[in-house]
Amino acid sequence: MAEPTLHIGRKIGRIRELRGIKQEALAAELGISQQAVSKIEQSEDIEDSSLIKIAEALGVTTDAIKNFTEDAVFNYFNNFHDNSTGDFRHHCTFNPIDKIVELYNEKVELLERLLASEKEKNDLLKGK
Repeated sequence: MAEPTLHIGRKIGRIRELRGIKQEALAAELGISQQAVSKIEQSEDIEDSSLIKIAEALGVTTDAIKNFTEDAVFNYFNNFHDNSTGDFRHHCTFNPIDKIVELYNEKVELLERLLASEKEKNDLLKGK
């Protein structure tokens, strides 16, 4: 059985990458240099007080860092199901980014219609 806390630095680096956070951004959040973050990611072990701050900056728990494995990430996404129908054969078939863009575009269209409506009201009040 492998030690779950083996090479914490690599786990921090991988979680950072999966979260889409650059070393520079993590460094700024922690108030340290990018080089210090690089050194942390090369460290096999990290003090608990530092690990708590890093976990907070990454938006995860210290246990999530300690127990992180590539297999767990793969299994999470590989087993991601839409269970609303009770049928486990249906996988998530949409891209969440596409949904966010779609909602953003709908919001822009709504705001444009609202602005046009307010402009019409102002024109009517001015007697145009």
